[in-house]
Amino acid sequence: MNRTAQYRNWIGGIHKRVVSGALALVMLFVPAVLAIGAARAQTYTESVLYSFAGTADGAHPYASLVRDPQGELYGTTIQGGAFSYGTVFKLDKEGNETTLYTFPANGGEAALPTGLTRDKRGNLYGTTYGGGAYSQGSVFKLDASGNQIVLYSFTGADDGAEPQAGLLLDAEGNLYGTTEHGGNLSSCYGSGCGTVFKLDTTGHETVLYTFTGTAGDGYWPMADLLVRDVQGNLYGTTSEGGAFNYGMVFKVDATGKETVLHSFTMIDGDGAYPQAALVRDARGNLYGTTIWGGAFGYGMVFKLDRTGRETVLHSFGGTSGDGIQPDAGLLRDAHGNLYGTTGAGGAFSSGTVFTLDTKGNESVVYSFRGTGGDGQYPAAGLVRNARGDLYGTTVGGGAYGYGTIFKLTP
Repeated sequence: MNRTAQYRNWIGGIHKRVVSGALALVMLFVPAVLAIGAARAQTYTESVLYSFAGTADGAHPYASLVRDPQGELYGTTIQGGAFSYGTVFKLDKEGNETTLYTFPANGGEAALPTGLTRDKRGNLYGTTYGGGAYSQGSVFKLDASGNQIVLYSFTGADDGAEPQAGLLLDAEGNLYGTTEHGGNLSSCYGSGCGTVFKLDTTGHETVLYTFTGTAGDGYWPMADLLVRDVQGNLYGTTSEGGAFNYGMVFKVDATGKETVLHSFTMIDGDGAYPQAALVRDARGNLYGTTIWGGAFGYGMVFKLDRTGRETVLHSFGGTSGDGIQPDAGLLRDAHGNLYGTTGAGGAFSSGTVFTLDTKGNESVVYSFRGTGGDGQYPAAGLVRNARGDLYGTTVGGGAYGYGTIFKLTP
């Protein structure tokens, strides 16, 4: 089962699509040893800015937030809204939530939204896992007045199907993304191995690369976002495939040539099954997470240099109260510190926010309680303001059990 569908099937807990059809993370049931105490002293103060009620305002936000220059936050929910197919929302600085758009269930419209990208004019762009003219997902635009346009509907064939990722916007207004499925439908159990695509300003889609799942290639990209360098190369991860079938890191150049930069092995402390976006520094090093593997089997943070040499920066689950199963992308500050979330673990087995300094020292700065109105199970990455405050979402918890928007203040 794919990750989006599993978030919609919420009853009984969160079950995330993990690996090879055989392994699954059930975040309600984690080893008790990880629930005893905190890995480090908590140094951030949490504020729940908004609790979703599960009605018209939406339910279960699992994508990262977008923050505008005025400090307002934008995001999506995978459920809720008038038709239960998700919403786009805005949260102002006073904590007032506005539902900007409710996704319908028919009529060729988009449904089941993923993450957002915002341009300088205030337009929001995103993808949906379902809906569209062929019920295989779409790319949409929501303007500053709340008018939604479906820019492209995936057919489920060579052009791709069911995008899990948000969009990367370049200076010319072109959009880049991945689809989890589609491409060559004769591969990857008949669903297709997924694609990397470009959508120009006229709505014309170009498939830049089709994953094969053979000869060491990856398949089923699920990461939130692609990374693009000044030469136009795109970087990302696939959740499975690679030389050892534990996922891989790839590069696709401007001509559509793909290079496998690293195949995860799940041995000697290496990770397995990356589902998160990469972050790239000025030297071309890439940083990311895997939800499985590492020294203790509960996921890890890695660095990949320009030569493809991998360094495991942190393995989760090695200390009491540490987080486990990170499937969200990382945030990197100007000093090289990394910030992220884990979907489970922590002092209360409800997920954490962590930091990792340049020497590889990890600190759990907040453990979600899942009770008393606090959030539970963060699945998205973080955004940070100039003061160092961190903002994010949890899929569950809050006052009504449908997720939260939170702020952490150092």
